[in-house]
Formats: sequence, structure tokens, C-alpha cells
Amino acid sequence: MAKEIETIEAVVRTGTGKGAARAARREGYVPGIVYGDGKDPLAINLDYNKLLTRLRKGRFMSTLFNLQVAGQDDVRVICRGVQKDVVKDLPTHIDFMRTHRASRINLFIHVTFENHEAAPGLKRGGTLTVVRPEVELEVQAGDIPDHITVDLTGKQIGDVIHINDIALPEGCKPTIDRNFVIANIAAPSGLRSSDNEEESAEE
Repeated sequence: MAKEIETIEAVVRTGTGKGAARAARREGYVPGIVYGDGKDPLAINLDYNKLLTRLRKGRFMSTLFNLQVAGQDDVRVICRGVQKDVVKDLPTHIDFMRTHRASRINLFIHVTFENHEAAPGLKRGGTLTVVRPEVELEVQAGDIPDHITVDLTGKQIGDVIHINDIALPEGCKPTIDRNFVIANIAAPSGLRSSDNEEESAEE
């Protein structure tokens, strides 16, 4: 299932340079620029409050957006820079790069877990401990997965699930070049306590 693309709205900014950017800020906008894909740069303004709210949600630099600009065709973009006021730490300018279907971009993809009932370790009272609820993957802009799936079938207490254990969608690969942990099946507290007591007795 393809990931739903989040929409961000903007208007064309008339004029260029510092004067136009300052005027935009006075009117409650954050000035920005859209570039790339062999097309001319487009100066835009984004609503300050809406942008600030979205920035505070996180993952802004690794989210693919559908940019809607009045009078322009929609375009998919990814943020390549947010300039901030050095004192207030608030956005003063933003850069977007256009993408196309074949573009390779890095995005955080949600991890889902299935077949809990087929995991003996969970049936015995073990707990699924999720280390990474999202994984950063290099994906194709035209085919972004909604999630990746971990099959818990047969998993026992003490089992550790690594990224290499997961069948990733075609065209996706991790941005980290090591076999990092996604989750594990932890023993229930009662079982951990009895194991510790047995170890103490053996000592």
C-alpha cells in the first residue's frame, strides 16, 4: 500500500530579495524557495502558524509533501533546509526541492507487527518491546510504502528482530549500513525474577 502524501499549501511570493522576504514575514508568512527537477526556482510564502505547527510535529526534513501553490501545478517536494532565527529558534526561510517519481529520497517509514497470536513467546507472557517504531529507508518518490511489516510467527522469548530479518518492499533499503535491532520479545517480569533467583542459587 502506498503511503498517503501529506499536503502543504503556499502562495507565490511577488518580488525577490531581502525586502520581499521581510515584507512576507510582517504579513505572517515564512518565505521559501522551490527548486530542482530542471525547472526555474519558484519563490513562495507559507503560512507562519501552519508551518510552525507542522515543524513541531517532527520529521519535517524527511517527509515527502505535495506542495499546492495557487495558480501552479501540484508538485512533490522534500525540505532541504529550514533557516531559523538564532535567538527565537523560529523559522525565517525554507527551501524545498522538487522530486519526480524516479527520485531516491530518505524517509521514515512506520513499522507494523502482525501474527502476535502465532508467537509462542507472547503466549507465554512475553512482551513485545519495540525499539524502532519507524525506520529510515531510502525509497523511490513514486512508490513510497505506507509501512513495513514484521511477522511475529514462531518468535520466542529472548528473540531479537533485526532489520535484515524483515522483507522490505522492492526498491527500499535502510539508510544505516548495519543490522540494527527493530524489536525483541522480552521475558515477563515473573520469569525474569525466577531466572535471577536460579542464577543466584547456582552461584
